[in-house]
Formats: sequence, C-alpha cells, structure tokens
Amino acid sequence: MAGFHHVELWVADASGFGAWAWLLDRLGFTLDQEWTGGRSWAAEDAYLTLTTSPNLTASEHDRRRPGLNHLAFHGGDRDAVDALMRAAAGNGWTPLYDERYPHAGGPGHYAGWLENEDGFKVEVVADPE
Repeated sequence: MAGFHHVELWVADASGFGAWAWLLDRLGFTLDQEWTGGRSWAAEDAYLTLTTSPNLTASEHDRRRPGLNHLAFHGGDRDAVDALMRAAAGNGWTPLYDERYPHAGGPGHYAGWLENEDGFKVEVVADPE
C-alpha cells in the first residue's frame, strides 16, 4: 500500500478549528471525531487530525522552520479551485501569491495557496485537464 494513513498537526489552541472545518468540508472531508482540544476529518481511507498538546515546545507554528511547510490537497477542477479561493478570505484563510495565481507553481500547475491565522499553509491543486 502507498499513501498516507493520517497526518496529525499540533496546534497551539482550538480557536482555528473553524477555518480548517470550512476548508476540509469544501475539499470533501467529513468530521470524523471530536474531543476537547481536537478534531479529525476523514476522506476515503485517510484522515487529518488537529489537536492541542501539553507537550508543545512553542506557542506558534512557523512553516519556515524545519518541519511542515504546507499541506497540498486535491481541489477538483479549475472552477472548484477558483470558487474556493474566492471564498477563502471570508472563512479564515488568506490567499498567498495573488499576483501569480493560479500558476505560482509554474505554467503547467494550476493551484491556489492559502495561509490561516496560525501560519499553516495549504495548497489546493486543480485536477489536470
């Protein structure tokens, strides 16, 4: 078998769960589990968990440090990616690289990049034509 089983992201607090819930719902994930300080969303046979932890060694995420830079998601067709990018700013996400959208990854790569208030960056990639 190949592919991810799950990804777990530690967050400083649960305040950003709403922005993640909006994004993951738009991308076809469903809320699978919920507990104090944590949530898991599933898509097919993989899931993404966001949770707080008493073992954090810093209070903020910095995608420029060693570790996670960004998560990339399948976004559907180009129209779906465009619609998501238009709606993102009103749902807790700041578009990145506006001046190069949708080809910031190169001329053959159609995608949008977003960052939430906690500094987590995601890439939403359109299906190939």
